[in-house]
Order: sequence, then C-alpha cells, then structure tokens
Amino acid sequence: MDVPFTYGRIAARPDFVDREAERARLVANFGAAVNTTIISPRRWGKSSLVAAAAQDATAAMKNLRVAQIDVFGARTEAEFYAQLATGVLKATGSRWQEWADALRQFLAALRPKIAISPEPMQEFSFELDWDEASRSPGEILDLAERIATAKDLRLVVCIDEFQSIAEYPETLAFQRLLRSHWQQHQHVSYCLYGSKRHMLTDIFTNPAMPFYRFGDIMMLEKIPNAAWADFIVARFADTGKRISLADAGYLAALVENHSYYVQQLAQQVWFRATPEANRTIVDDALAALVDQLSLLFVALAESLTARQVRLLRAVIAGEPELSSQATLKRYDLGTSANVTRMKESLANREVIDVSGKAIAILDPVFVHWLRRG
Repeated sequence: MDVPFTYGRIAARPDFVDREAERARLVANFGAAVNTTIISPRRWGKSSLVAAAAQDATAAMKNLRVAQIDVFGARTEAEFYAQLATGVLKATGSRWQEWADALRQFLAALRPKIAISPEPMQEFSFELDWDEASRSPGEILDLAERIATAKDLRLVVCIDEFQSIAEYPETLAFQRLLRSHWQQHQHVSYCLYGSKRHMLTDIFTNPAMPFYRFGDIMMLEKIPNAAWADFIVARFADTGKRISLADAGYLAALVENHSYYVQQLAQQVWFRATPEANRTIVDDALAALVDQLSLLFVALAESLTARQVRLLRAVIAGEPELSSQATLKRYDLGTSANVTRMKESLANREVIDVSGKAIAILDPVFVHWLRRG
C-alpha cells in the first residue's frame, strides 16, 4: 500500500494541498510574463507550488515552457551561468541534437562543452570556458530570450535557492548585471524563490538592492488548519484507514500547520493506525518524531549561546516584551541591546522569524523539544 503523505520532495497531485489562490495567481503570472518572487520560511511548500503551477500553465498554454533550476550548489558566478544555461536548454529542447544545435547557434563563441548521458532520460552536463564567459556574460543571460524568440516560445525561468547569489563575491555587481539583462526580456519571465526568507526579503524589498520592485512578490502564508484536516481525513480514507476531522485538525495544529511537518507527522500517525487513529496515537507519533530529531536539535542548541537558548524559551513562554526589565531579569538576557543582537543573529540563521514585534520559532518540532527541557 502506497504511503499517502509526502515530505522532503515535490508534492504532486494528489499530495498537493490547497494553495488554490496562490497557484492561480502564479499560473496567471506565467501566462502574462510577469516576474514573480515567492517569499516564505523554508519547508512551506514553495517548490511544490511552483511545480504545480508549471504543470497547470504548460497544459493550458501550448507554446509555454518552464525551466526549473536549483542553484543551491552553484557557489560561483561560473557555476550559476552553467546551471542557468543547462536549465534553459533542457526546457526548450528534448533531444541531444536540439541541445547541440542551440549551443552552436547561440553560444559557439563561449566554447561550451556538453556531455550526453547514455541513459534513456538523455541527461547532459554543461561546462563553460569561464575566461570566455566572464568577458561576455550577456551571452548566457540572454540565452533564454534568444532561444524563445527563435522558437516562438514563451519561457518562464524558475530559480530555486536564488538567495545563494547574495553570498557571491561582488554580489551587488552581479545582481545589477542580472537585472539589467532580465528586465529587457520580452519572451521570458522569471520566478525567483528560495529557503532563506530574510535574505530574499532583503534582495527584493530593500530599495537599495538591484532587484527592488523586480515583479510581483508573493508572501506565502501557512495552509489553513481546516484545509489540512480535510486533506488528512481524505488521504486516510483513500487507503482504508480512518481519523476523525477533529483529530486531523489537532494533528496539524500540533506542528503549527507547517507543511513539511504536517505531512511527516501524518505519515507517522498513518503507520500506527490499525486501522483507526485517535488522539493518543497522534501524541505518541509526535513524541517519537521529537525523539527522532533530537540529535539534530541538540546540535542546534549547542551551536547557540546560553542566552540565545533562554531567549527562545522566553518566546515559547509568550513573553510580550522581550526587552522589558522584568523579562531581561527573569531570563538573564543581559541588556535590551543584547536582545536586539540575538534576535538578528537567530533570524539570520533561520531559527526565528521576526515580523514587526512578533517573533516565531520557525521549527515547531524544535519548540516541542525545547519544552521538554
């Protein structure tokens, strides 16, 4: 029997949950060639949303192609260019001859190297002569536009982990270069997203940054508890098992409707249901999940200062004013300036999310682990 819950990989139908409005908005942007930025904390389902929208858009628009590229492993500009070119070539051609023809037509001056796999999927690797590419980066940055124009296509280039470019040497110059080319494209639009919310927010909402007002910004919210409850009940029923709507909602609420963890916890509850799940089983599954991840949480806690851990405990306790004298004294947090520095450090590490005066710990299972201590 197939396990009915998906986490740690792209959620395809029927595993994709809700996000109807967001998906429709993204499909509309793809069709209208509107650049889009998606911002949310990690593991909230951005990649699955983009994949679902790409599937819908290409089904509705026959001349539309979507290139889906992950630049997490691209640590330099040269590697970024290679990933970009590879993704564009794959999206606009399906056979090695098309890839080779495109290289000869559009990138011959850069002396690219292409290696075709003998496997049926015809994967290929692509390398650039960096000395040549660094002298003419526009050849790569305009590749998508030139191919789309020549083939009468509309192309959407989706780049995951886009915030990685903020760590490149001379990143501002690189970002200015990207925007100067991409904003001129007529047949190509861009969907940019990643797993570090604070970095993406700075790249796209800071007036001093090159990508300020680059396009439509989608700030993802969590999937509502009611949608999760309906989904969990339905997936249990699809496999001949049962869970009540109330207990399904309780399950999702325990992990704060966090997409990744709802699917993971639901899977653990499903394994334990024989064939019906109840609240006791849900609680036992959560305890087992906390135990399973405890070594990761121990390593995280040990990487923090004692005061940072106490600050997290104050957040969990719901302290309304972390910088008040009473809170500073109760949790031994030092000064209000120290709290400000700790908040900034924890936000940069994606441990917490700060929105105005509201502070949230991003990993809900880590919260349960901290409460144990």
